[in-house]
Amino acid sequence: MKYKFISDSHTHSENSFDGKDSVVMLCDRAYQLGLYSLTVTDHCECHEYYANHVRKDIEGSVRDVRKAKGLYADKLKIYTGIELGQPTQDLKAADEALTLGEFDFVLGSLHNLRGEQDFYYLEYDEDNVPKLLTRYFDELLELIEDDRFDSLAHLTYPFRYIAVNPDIHFSPDQYREQIDAVLEALVKRKKALEVNTSGLRQKIGVTLPDETVVRRFRELGGRFVTVGSDAHRWGDIGAGIEDALLMLQKCGFTHFTVYRERMPEMLPI
Repeated sequence: MKYKFISDSHTHSENSFDGKDSVVMLCDRAYQLGLYSLTVTDHCECHEYYANHVRKDIEGSVRDVRKAKGLYADKLKIYTGIELGQPTQDLKAADEALTLGEFDFVLGSLHNLRGEQDFYYLEYDEDNVPKLLTRYFDELLELIEDDRFDSLAHLTYPFRYIAVNPDIHFSPDQYREQIDAVLEALVKRKKALEVNTSGLRQKIGVTLPDETVVRRFRELGGRFVTVGSDAHRWGDIGAGIEDALLMLQKCGFTHFTVYRERMPEMLPI
């Protein structure tokens, strides 16, 4: 690999509702690829936490990561993470989830708006897209203000479903003001922005967020950037990470960030 410290900080095991493979399989893939570190960030959808017994999933993830650390000692740096989805939709669930392990890293995510399904399942048209995205950016600001996470996951998440619909006239430029407000809030709170490479494997064909947004984050004073494949199976571990690091260099970043014990570690690109 071109880069010495390649790290994947957003991955899912079978302990996520949509994950396919064991933590050990993910770690084995990372080791075989020569990754520097791997962070397992299984889903904790807070709005479904009590109804869907999410606690058991998180406890299983923490337990499996602990075992993997023993198996891969001196071979691969493995960190315990969690993807905290919609924490402001159930603050009690978010608080409880964060007591279930000694987490190195917390991703903050917004997969669905209050009272709505995941953006994946929504139907989009010219009338509802502006309303949905206004609500999305407003709720992201609320999530940032709540301050429970280290890095904001896949900013522009809804774009990967909207932008590929040929029947909708859609341009990300229409939402630059709202995106700037989110980036400025991250900078103010000293939070990281994730570059999520899953979009490179999907029809949208760009990282989430894309290069324009990442460059703007740096212009606004953003310092911390994490990189993650959002892999839900062993075969996607590390996918697109080198592309993301190259893009970060183009945007003027000399380092990216990995979290250990909830503290940022700056690694040279």
